[in-house]
Amino acid sequence: MAFTGSDILKIILAIFVPPLGVFIERGCNADFFINILLTILGYIPGIIHALYIILKY
Repeated sequence: MAFTGSDILKIILAIFVPPLGVFIERGCNADFFINILLTILGYIPGIIHALYIILKY
């Protein structure tokens, strides 16, 4: 799997601001709102979900 420059930027954003990384990857849809909820409930689940979304798509 080769990462582009934008993928690396999205991964960095996902670590510091998980919903922003998901928003850039998928837009304003259910994944974005799920990630906001997970980030509010616990920062680590938000990061894991954001990385999953970025690496999946």
